[in-house]
Amino acid sequence: MNILVLAAGLSGALGIIAGAFAAHGASGTAAEWLKTGGQYQLAHAVAALMAAQMGLRGPGWLFVAGGAVFAGTLYLMALGLPRWLGAVTPLGGLAMIAGWLWLAWCGLRR
Repeated sequence: MNILVLAAGLSGALGIIAGAFAAHGASGTAAEWLKTGGQYQLAHAVAALMAAQMGLRGPGWLFVAGGAVFAGTLYLMALGLPRWLGAVTPLGGLAMIAGWLWLAWCGLRR
């Protein structure tokens, strides 16, 4: 079993769920948070699958973890949890950026 592929698949599914909820069940700022989180999470789920296919587990896990933190904090705020969670959101963004930079580094090394 490839745990990274499993995590990427679940992440992609959650991104779609968030986008659907944004379109059909939320409004205002909550809908925007869900939409943004869903877009980033889905894009990075695909990136994690690509990294897994290339045998690059490190960048793949950064994509999954970064997407989970970035989108997860937005989802939680959209569901009514405190807005101070927004201070955590950029940590997920940093993890996603680190994943892309690591992926680029791997490209240079091959």
